[in-house]
Amino acid sequence: MAETQGKFDFAIDRGGTFTDVFARLPDGRERVLKLLSWDPQNYKDAPTEGIRRILEEESGQAFPRDKAVDTSLIGWIRMGTTVATNALLERDGERTALLVTKGFKDLLHIGTQARPKLFDLEVAIPEVLYEEVIEVDERVVLKQDSCQLPTKDTKHIVTGSTGDSLRVWKELNLEQVEKDLKGILSRGITSLAVLLLHSYTWSDHEKAIGAVARRLGFTQVSLSSEVMPMVRAVPRGYTVCADAYLTPKIHNYLKGFTSGFKDCLKDVDVLFMQSDGGLTPMKQFCGSRAVLSGPAGGVVGYAITSYSQVENKPVIGFDMGGTSTDVSRYAGQYEHVFEATTAGVTLQAPQLDINTVAAGGGSRLFFRSGMFVVGPESAGAHPGPACYRKGGPLTVTDANLALGRLLPSFFPKIFGPGENEPLSSEETMKHFRDLTQEINLFLSSNQSQVGTNNSHNSRSEMSVEEVAMGFIRVANEAMCRPIRALTQAKGHDTSQHVLACFGGAGGQHACSIARALGMKTVFIHKYEECFSCCVFVRETYSCMVCLLSCRYSGVLSAYGLALADVVEEVQEPCSLKYEQHSFEEIDQRVEQLSKRCHNTLCARGFTRGQISSEVFLHLRYEGTDCALMVTAAGYPSNAQSCAAGDFRSAFTKRYLKEFGFTIPDRPIMVDDIRVRGCGKSGIKSVYKSEMGQRQAKPVTRTKCYFEEGYLDTGVYLWEELPCDHRIQGPAIIIDKNSTILVEPCCEARLTEGGDVCLTVGSDRRCALGTELNTVQLSIFSHRFMSIAEQMGRVLQRTSISTNIKERLDFSCAVFGPDGGLVSNAPHIPVHLGAMQETVQFQLKTLGNKLKEGDVILSNHPCAGGSHLPDLTVITPVYRKGVSSPVFFVASRGHHADIGGITPGSMPPHSTSLQQEGAVFTSFKLVTGGVFQEEAVTEALMAPAQYPDCSGTRNLHDNLSDLRAQVAANQRGSLLVGELIDSYGLAVVQAYMGYIQSNAELAVRDMLRDFARRRQHQTGSLEVESEDFMDDGTPIRLRVKINEEEGSAVFDFTGTGTEVWGNCNAPRAITLSALIYCLRCMVGQDIPLNQGCLAPIKVIIPPGSILQPSENAAVVGGNVLTSQRIVDVIFRAFEVCAASQGCMNNISFGNKRVGYYETVAGGAGAGPCWNGRSGVHCHMTNTRITDPEILEKRYPVILEQFSLRSGSGGAGKYCGGDGVIRKLLFRSKVVLSVLTERRSTRPYGLHGGEDGAAGLNQLHKADGRILNLGGKTSISLDPGDMFCLYSPGGGGYGREEDANRRPQAKRRRFNETFPERGSLFEYRLAQEGV
Repeated sequence: MAETQGKFDFAIDRGGTFTDVFARLPDGRERVLKLLSWDPQNYKDAPTEGIRRILEEESGQAFPRDKAVDTSLIGWIRMGTTVATNALLERDGERTALLVTKGFKDLLHIGTQARPKLFDLEVAIPEVLYEEVIEVDERVVLKQDSCQLPTKDTKHIVTGSTGDSLRVWKELNLEQVEKDLKGILSRGITSLAVLLLHSYTWSDHEKAIGAVARRLGFTQVSLSSEVMPMVRAVPRGYTVCADAYLTPKIHNYLKGFTSGFKDCLKDVDVLFMQSDGGLTPMKQFCGSRAVLSGPAGGVVGYAITSYSQVENKPVIGFDMGGTSTDVSRYAGQYEHVFEATTAGVTLQAPQLDINTVAAGGGSRLFFRSGMFVVGPESAGAHPGPACYRKGGPLTVTDANLALGRLLPSFFPKIFGPGENEPLSSEETMKHFRDLTQEINLFLSSNQSQVGTNNSHNSRSEMSVEEVAMGFIRVANEAMCRPIRALTQAKGHDTSQHVLACFGGAGGQHACSIARALGMKTVFIHKYEECFSCCVFVRETYSCMVCLLSCRYSGVLSAYGLALADVVEEVQEPCSLKYEQHSFEEIDQRVEQLSKRCHNTLCARGFTRGQISSEVFLHLRYEGTDCALMVTAAGYPSNAQSCAAGDFRSAFTKRYLKEFGFTIPDRPIMVDDIRVRGCGKSGIKSVYKSEMGQRQAKPVTRTKCYFEEGYLDTGVYLWEELPCDHRIQGPAIIIDKNSTILVEPCCEARLTEGGDVCLTVGSDRRCALGTELNTVQLSIFSHRFMSIAEQMGRVLQRTSISTNIKERLDFSCAVFGPDGGLVSNAPHIPVHLGAMQETVQFQLKTLGNKLKEGDVILSNHPCAGGSHLPDLTVITPVYRKGVSSPVFFVASRGHHADIGGITPGSMPPHSTSLQQEGAVFTSFKLVTGGVFQEEAVTEALMAPAQYPDCSGTRNLHDNLSDLRAQVAANQRGSLLVGELIDSYGLAVVQAYMGYIQSNAELAVRDMLRDFARRRQHQTGSLEVESEDFMDDGTPIRLRVKINEEEGSAVFDFTGTGTEVWGNCNAPRAITLSALIYCLRCMVGQDIPLNQGCLAPIKVIIPPGSILQPSENAAVVGGNVLTSQRIVDVIFRAFEVCAASQGCMNNISFGNKRVGYYETVAGGAGAGPCWNGRSGVHCHMTNTRITDPEILEKRYPVILEQFSLRSGSGGAGKYCGGDGVIRKLLFRSKVVLSVLTERRSTRPYGLHGGEDGAAGLNQLHKADGRILNLGGKTSISLDPGDMFCLYSPGGGGYGREEDANRRPQAKRRRFNETFPERGSLFEYRLAQEGV
């Protein structure tokens, strides 16, 4: 499979807008071609046309367009395509049906039960890919030695591929399956996905269904056990549905493509790029492995070319396009993820870790409440940016044009309604003048005074250029954040990387971004491809910046296809410990998989010398979920390892690097065995730039705007640059591919390979004053948030408990010297604003007793705590010469146990605080830099002194996690110090105040808008509402709004008294709920800090359920009452109907295991949306444990997990349905239930009906059915089944108005869900706790 001799070889990237062709000619020359992917007036298929043109032009032979192309001159064809990607984005795949185990028909609708956007009340989630679902009455369960259920017939015990024993509880009824399948076929559905529980290890039932389906005539049958045999039913189910949904679409395209060639390319080797960066034969190219086919080529292209040319320094790929920017990393090996979400569908398959953020050349520019905002909204291709002459909005592209960084004279005249006009600088400048006037009006108004507590006034008026430059700087900072996160999350130093820049817009931003990240080198390939960045969305959007670069642009993605390896990958699940007696079996399975890879690649024409294979083991510490796919490269085998290598050393070293510690005494589990075989292509570029002594001369000179103002800037043509000649910035380098901006203090040179290498000089930051600069306001907002994010990464890396490391149940934040919140990340609703109360309490209590080197631990409700398991660690930040703290940093983490009357410290029937665990008010965890282990241990064990209570049951994890919180705070303290070193203390503190005031202004604007509408509708500026807890306790609210000030008084007078139980909610809970509601009502991204509450006065009567006495039990207040507070606030403002109003807290355990979960319900309907069914709402967003993991690790069988049909309230817009969850217990356990909305129903609004109340039932093994009520703790026997029916959401509007409902605009999935990658998954996980 080396370069073919005497033939043409083609590598083609087929995108939605353009098709890029790279060809290696018989004489060794290279040729590139770009043409429109869709041009039916001239040709049927773009790749075919590209091949035909090159063959005809280079061979001199005629290749008529109306005849099949003769393939005798073609060596091989390699392709990447967005066909699958765009079918997924547009939901334009094959009609598909899903067959699933009985009881789980709604499993993929519910998914993880977490909502993707925390503050989106509509809860917009893409619909499932299947059109119809059929339940299969079969069941297989894992055999457990401790199971005490009646023993079934031993003939029903089978062994899975992992070595696990399983019991077949219910045999498959193939007659019924065949009947159901015939019904599906009769309705015109011919694509089938099959998902049966535990089929990853025992697939007989799936295979039997597959055989019947194929016999009946289904054209596509995807079995989850074949598509991706990995444990976890939900992602495996999404993956198999995607495979069934997308593969026919791919096959239809391939059929059309091959029909354009003689004998349908029978004797030509045709390979397609997969999501993992490897090539596969055309016949094996399938939907589940094709979603990143396009972007993968660009990653391979920059990885192979950039990494080898920069002394093997790790490379960050920066692919900035029109709608989004892709960020990836390469350090000698491709970085893969094995589960990632694209367009709302989680795929469980090897994929390159390409992180997409919604920022690109087409990102729109906004000025909101005094802050510069870039994106995430995009102008799209139509109308496009303002300069397109089609009435479009201002974008990043327009900002570059306004600054003179894009030169219209170098672009074709393809703009305007007739597509025959040049770029319009006039349109851009007109829009910028209008926006500049708006900004200056704001700066000159009273709103620019940044509140009454700050004496600094804003700066003088801004010019158009300063405004445009400001947006560029904000856009750059937004794109720096994911790069920092991608590197620092795994323990890498961002500054020690090279920035490999591609994408049409990237060259204009490369120097600034590299400088901001501390990078010294930028590499731009000669085939820098301005479309790969948009390949993810270009079936819908053509790339704005691509058009700006040139109609005939370069082809890095296609070039990457030519360089890529042919990959054969096989994987099997496993359930072995990595220990001596397992090595023989591991070695045997590795050998079998390796042989399969080797034989397959040999059959494809590779010689033994061209084939290499790499073995991976998917390893984790026993009892944890944090698995790493590990290779033993560099770790040769020894007497204490398997033959494939020393995986223990490889795993522990990587674990230490990524997480900061290891667990030496914990067994290591092998979850999967994977072998990746590669056939090396042997293709190398022979291109060399012209050598010579001549000096590069600019073709013209222009004025370009930088921080210093307008500077004389030389304009050079890339093709005329001699090798190794150096160009000092400022300069612009232009070719047919893109525009590269060489900033002042930077230098560009052309390498021997024809690529541009930029050397980035030091920052020339001008001194910044304390007066308000609205551009710097946006940048500081990003910087403060980045500090909080980096603290969170350190905490996650260095913690040890499942709750913090894997469930990510923590928040990190930065506070001002007054304890006021500055930035909080990530956003866990119940933590919002609550930590501020804790910090300010310490300031009032300790005052001058705080010293440098001290760290405070607190969790008491009277000190701003939410509930006792949430331990807050606070570190004051000192500055030399300043006696008091200049900032505070803090981290709050949920500890799994801190003592009390029940394991988990979440008792359903606690009546005093002491029963809920250890209490800390103002405890010095670190004194003078010394961790007070003995004292904190004593405090954690102190609850044992109370009746029926225990001290902490997991002291080791408590201490480890507290040290991790201290380390996270230390990281935050250092980053704050670096920020002060860069700008000065006065400036940093001034901008802290400005950021808080920006949030204040956004809330005031929202309140004024509501007041105007309310005044017009009712003539009153007061609203009120009430709702009740299940015990009848009222929560009453009266809100009085001052329209002129944009302020409000939230008065909870009339709320019921403190209760005998644990539904009491500390004041901090009410503030958190209030901030959450305000953010939802503002409706746009704003800094979540102390400023949100500045316009708000909160009155809470002491002694009430919302401000209980010092020793009141509060655990239920955190998880239940918080939801009712939100319902009351939204009812007062008539925002939406009530959601389920409960977190449905369920826990069970015995001496061996303990388990805790919260369960989804129905979301409330709103003015223009139906409530989402089966989702978590408002103050929680916890992901639920996958059914297969639940049954594998705990003594329980999940009998049913589905929607509770009809439980949502009816109305013009219907409330979402709750869920049904049935747990059958296999051993004796103690079950604890802590729920609400069992007697009060979630309210409907404006005539909408109430949602159904929830219900907790116990089905005893003897046949009795018991109502458990809302809160209980009960001992269960084997065979008992707990049935949870969660509440539905309320309806909105009268049902009779439904027929007059306006047609809702269907949101495009690439608009609504543009992000992907490991950073996106991390954010979803963090917000899902």
